[in-house]
Amino acid sequence: MGRSIDPHQHALGAIYVGEVVHKRARPKRHALRYRVFSMLVDLDQLDALDHKLRLFSLNRFNLVSLVTADFGPRDGTSIAAFIREKAAAAGAGEIARIRMLAYPRLLGFAFNPITVYYCDDAAGVTRFLAYEVSNTFGEHHFYQAAIDCQTPEIHHEAKKVFFVSPFNTLEGDYRFSVRPPKEQVFVGITLSTAEGGVLTAYFQGDRRPLTDSTLLKLLLAYPFMTAKVVMGIHWEALLLWLKGIPLTLKLRRQLKRGHQA
Repeated sequence: MGRSIDPHQHALGAIYVGEVVHKRARPKRHALRYRVFSMLVDLDQLDALDHKLRLFSLNRFNLVSLVTADFGPRDGTSIAAFIREKAAAAGAGEIARIRMLAYPRLLGFAFNPITVYYCDDAAGVTRFLAYEVSNTFGEHHFYQAAIDCQTPEIHHEAKKVFFVSPFNTLEGDYRFSVRPPKEQVFVGITLSTAEGGVLTAYFQGDRRPLTDSTLLKLLLAYPFMTAKVVMGIHWEALLLWLKGIPLTLKLRRQLKRGHQA
C-alpha cells in the first residue's frame, strides 16, 4: 500500500527548523550539533513562490533567495527537468512532484553540504530520491535511488565515490535513512567500512509555514546561518586535526596546488 498523501502536498513550500548532528566514531570520537533551518520548495512552483513572498526572490538578490544555478545542472536551466531525467533513467516511473530540501541564500550567500530531492508520483508516494552532495572545494556529486518499498522511513545504500570530509578516504558505504517531509523531516547518513561505523550525520526538523513572517523571525534568530555552516565546517576540521586525525592524500594535494597557484 502506498504512503498516504500528506495534507500539505499542494503547498508551495515549507520551512523545517531543527538540528544538524554529526557523530564520528573512528579513528577518534568527535561530535557536533547546531541549529539550522532548511527550505522545502516544489520545483514546479518556484515562480509562484517568487510572486507570493516579499522577503524571498528567485534568481534575484533578497534577504532570502534561491538561485537555480546553485543546484542540479548548475547552469541555471530547469532543476526539475534535470531531476526527472535522473528518475527516468533509474526506472522510477512518472514523477508528478519534486520537492527540494536545501539551505536558501541568506543575504546572497549559501553553502549546501547536501540537497535532497523527493520525487513523488501522482498519488504522493515517494518513488525516487536524489542527494546532491557538495564539498568546500566547489565539487559536487549525486547519489540516488529508485524507491520500491514504501515504509514510513526509507532506507537504501550507496558506495562512497566522492570526497566530502578531508579526514575520510573513499573507502566505505553510505546508508541513507529518510523520512519524507510531513510535520517533521529526517535525513540521516551513516558511513561504514569493513571495520564498522565511521560516522553518522543527520538533520531532523519541524515544519513551519513558508511565509514572510516565518522568514523574518528566522532571519532574526539565525542571521548568519549559511555563513556559519561554512565556518563550522572549517572549525570542526581544525578540531579534528588537533585531535591527531590525518588529512587525506587528496586534500593534501589540493592544498599544495592552491599554494602553488
